[in-house]
Amino acid sequence: MSVTTQWIEIDSADGKFGAYLAIPHTRKGPGIVLIQEIFGVNEHIRSVAEQYAADGYLVIAPDLFWRSGPRIELGYDEAGWKRAVELMNATDVGKAQTDIKLTLNALKAQPGLVGGIAAIGFCFGGMLAYNTAANGLVDVAIAYYGGGIQNQLQRADEIKVPMLMHFGEQDSHIPMDAVKKIAERFENNDGVDIQVYPGAEHGFNCSHRSSYNQRASVEAHGNSLIFLSQNL
Repeated sequence: MSVTTQWIEIDSADGKFGAYLAIPHTRKGPGIVLIQEIFGVNEHIRSVAEQYAADGYLVIAPDLFWRSGPRIELGYDEAGWKRAVELMNATDVGKAQTDIKLTLNALKAQPGLVGGIAAIGFCFGGMLAYNTAANGLVDVAIAYYGGGIQNQLQRADEIKVPMLMHFGEQDSHIPMDAVKKIAERFENNDGVDIQVYPGAEHGFNCSHRSSYNQRASVEAHGNSLIFLSQNL
């Protein structure tokens, strides 16, 4: 049996929202809550969920833009970027964190969950993964080019779980000065690992984007799997 996928519904105080669930062929394993970019739970995010499910994890990706419209999927062209920024700006981060907590509860209710749960987020989702870790909701966190983490370093001491951060050396949205600021703040925390990928731009993990960097993507995924295996 291969990876199986489905959309499920999760109840919240504001109504129901969808989440994309990917189950490994073994039907059991540790869990991952996968947190979207600003482009929604689109084809790329779903493929990442399926990739980690193939690696043996139960993966769930909540639709965090559902209050603006269910299952919004955007591409990476100019129109997609414009709408994505609008949706991000319209998103109440506090409510998004509540949705993530509800998603974690839904993942914990899966009969095949064995072991701990990690939060893995991309871009906007990377910042949310950082906050999810600071909120003490997961056992491990991984942030890919987490935008805005450098502006939330007042929460650094709240990161009590292992965390891996991936950054591209040529990221036009997250300058190396910001990465340096993050690294300096966590230099005394042995549980936090920061990896910088030479020549990689923002979004280097996404093969649907012009900024895709195959080598950085493969290395980051490998580093993530090793990190998960060591800490989850």
